[in-house]
Amino acid sequence: MTPKLAPAFLTTPLAHRALHDVTDGRPENSRAAIQAAIRAGYGIEIDLQLSRDDQAMVFHDYGLDRLADASGPIRQKSAQELASIGLKGGDEAIPTLPEVLELVGGRVPLLIELKDQDGQMGTNIGTLEAATVAALNAYAGPVAVMSFNPNSVAKLADLCPEIPRGITTSCYAYEDWAPLPKRICDHLRDIPDFARVGASFISHEVDDLTRPRVAELKSQGADILCWTVTSPQIEAEARKVAANITFEQYLAEFPA
Repeated sequence: MTPKLAPAFLTTPLAHRALHDVTDGRPENSRAAIQAAIRAGYGIEIDLQLSRDDQAMVFHDYGLDRLADASGPIRQKSAQELASIGLKGGDEAIPTLPEVLELVGGRVPLLIELKDQDGQMGTNIGTLEAATVAALNAYAGPVAVMSFNPNSVAKLADLCPEIPRGITTSCYAYEDWAPLPKRICDHLRDIPDFARVGASFISHEVDDLTRPRVAELKSQGADILCWTVTSPQIEAEARKVAANITFEQYLAEFPA
């Protein structure tokens, strides 16, 4: 049986990459941003990438340049090296998933997105999924996992069938997803793998929530989340379709 999201995921707004604001010393996916979200009572969405030694690192980009005081692919650095690389706009380094899990401690819902490590949304995956599940084995609290790559979600179904899983979904505009081939964008756009991977929810691009396939999945009992809401006005429109939002750049109303 496909596990459903805990009720808190449908009532507690989710801070995108935690409650980040570099003007206040809280970079994306940082401990400071996570602590701020917890203090405010928000749920948290984080991203995972792999280190060179196959550790799950809480970091969004494939490259270090935008977010950290270093350059090059994150995959070329060990977890120990990454632990000494500062995040821009803060006074801390890149955390591991176990460190973040200990920090959250089950106090708020935690939505974990695994970034595609295949590069083509294909089947060359497994290492990040295994590292994620190893960290989650001892975790108690509301948690869910998701990925844009449906093959990653299928792998998670094998490794941790008891944890709710979903697909991060998009309109897959070609210009936004280049160099991902157009044929793959066309395939993923209509979310054809939802049943195959045993998903119970999607987190869909907020500007594309009126897509008929989203309504179809909702009518079939799927929970609909969305990314990324950046104003109260956008939130009001999104909530006409989505049960909950992932937000940034403002403070969502709480509880939802």
